[in-house]
Amino acid sequence: MPPGKGLAFLLAISLLAICVQNLEAQKNELKSMVYLSPKIPQHPGSVSKKYYYDIEFPKGHIAIKSFNAEVVDEAGDPVSLQETYLHHWITLRYYHRKDVEFNVNLGPDIIIAGNAGLCDHGLSQFFGLGSETRKTSTNIPDPYGIEVGNPLEVPAGYEEKWLFNIHAIDTRGTVDAMGCTECRCDLYNVTEDEYGQPLKPDYVGGIHCCYDGTQCKLKNGIKSIERNLYLRYTVKWVDWSDFIVPVQIFILDVTDPWQYTGIHDCLIEYDIEKSTTGVDTHDFTSTKRSIMILPIEGDVVYAVAHQHIGGKGSALYGEDGRIICSSAPIYGHGMSAGDEAGYIVGRSTCYPEPGTMRIAKGEALTVESNYSNEKRHTGVMGHFYILIANTSFNFNEPVQIHEELKTPFFFWGVVVSGLAICASVFVVSQRRNQNEDGYVSIAT
Repeated sequence: MPPGKGLAFLLAISLLAICVQNLEAQKNELKSMVYLSPKIPQHPGSVSKKYYYDIEFPKGHIAIKSFNAEVVDEAGDPVSLQETYLHHWITLRYYHRKDVEFNVNLGPDIIIAGNAGLCDHGLSQFFGLGSETRKTSTNIPDPYGIEVGNPLEVPAGYEEKWLFNIHAIDTRGTVDAMGCTECRCDLYNVTEDEYGQPLKPDYVGGIHCCYDGTQCKLKNGIKSIERNLYLRYTVKWVDWSDFIVPVQIFILDVTDPWQYTGIHDCLIEYDIEKSTTGVDTHDFTSTKRSIMILPIEGDVVYAVAHQHIGGKGSALYGEDGRIICSSAPIYGHGMSAGDEAGYIVGRSTCYPEPGTMRIAKGEALTVESNYSNEKRHTGVMGHFYILIANTSFNFNEPVQIHEELKTPFFFWGVVVSGLAICASVFVVSQRRNQNEDGYVSIAT
C-alpha cells in the first residue's frame, strides 16, 4: 500500500475507534450511590472493630471507578478524628452459598474472594483506608476499572457479597488520645489478644491491644455519653463492557519477609523506637524496606501508601531504582473534620500516564516506609495499594500497516460512510446531552 493511502487508512480507523469509544462511553453512564454502614455504637474510650457482612453494594457485572468513605453521626455530620479515630476500614468480597442462613462459622459455605495478593494472611481487601480517607483520591482513570460481579467467576450455588471491617476508637475524654490511637497496651490494660492468647512481653502496642470491646483509659470524672456513628460510603461504577481494561489489586507490606523466607508472612504492623542519635545527626527518620516480586507483569494504573501518625512518606521502587510511586502524608492543621491538627488526613496518590510505568515479569520491587523517630510509635503500618493492568498493550506503540494488506476500493466507501454516520450520531447525541442535566446518575 502506498504511504499516502496507508496514512489515510490509519487515520480513518483511528477516527472510527475514537467515535465508537465516545458513543460507548455515553451509553455506559457513570453511576453513583451513597450508602450507610450499620450503626457503630461508641462511648468515650471505647473501641469498635466489628465485621459487618452483606453490606449494601452495587449489583451486577460492573467496573468500580471509586470508593470513598467517612465517619458521620446520626445527623449525617462528619465526625472529627479528634473525637473518633478511624484506625482503618476495609471492604472485602466473599461468596455465600445460596439458601443457607448466614453464620460467620459456616466454613465452606463462605468463600473469601480477596485481591491478587501478596500477603498470605491479611490485607486481602479490595478497598480500605484509615484516617486519611477524606483527602485521598480513589478515582480509577479511564479506560480502567475493578471488575466485580462477573457471573463466570462466582462458584456454582453461591452469590457474591461484601463485608466491612471498621476499626474506630473513641478518644473523647481519654488521658492520652494519641496513645489510644497507637493502641498502647498499658492504656487499654490488656494482657491477652482478642482470641484470649497471652501477649508477648515485648508487645507494647498495636492492633492486638485495641480490639473490639476494649476500653482506653479515661480522665477522672468523664461521663460515658453514648452515640451511634456510621461509615458513609460512596461507590461509583459503570456497567462492564469490552471497552474497560480490568486491573488487579495488590497490597504490599513493608513487613513482608519474603526476601528472607520465601513466604509472604506479613506482620501488618511494626514499632518505631525513639532515636538515640537524632539530636546529634539532626535526623529523626526511621526507614524500613522490603523486597518482593509480583506474580504478573503489567502497567501501574494507580498507587497510594498507608501509614499512621508519625509517617513521613512512602515510596515504591523498581529493580533499576526508578521511583514507581512516592506517596506523602497530608497532615491537618486545624480543628474541623478533614483538617485535624496532628492527624494524617490525606495522602498524595500516583496516576502514571497509561503505559508509561510498567512492571516487568520477575522484577524485584522495593517498598520503603519512613517514619519520624523523634518519639516512640507503636503499631504503625507501611502498606502500598497498587492497581496493575495485566496487559501487553502498549499505548505508545505505533500501529503498523503491512505492505501485504490490500484494501479493496469499496472499503473506502464503507469507511467514509461509517465516519459520516458516526459523526451524525455523535452530534445528535451531544445535542441531546446538552438538554439534560448531565450523564452522571446519582441516587441517594
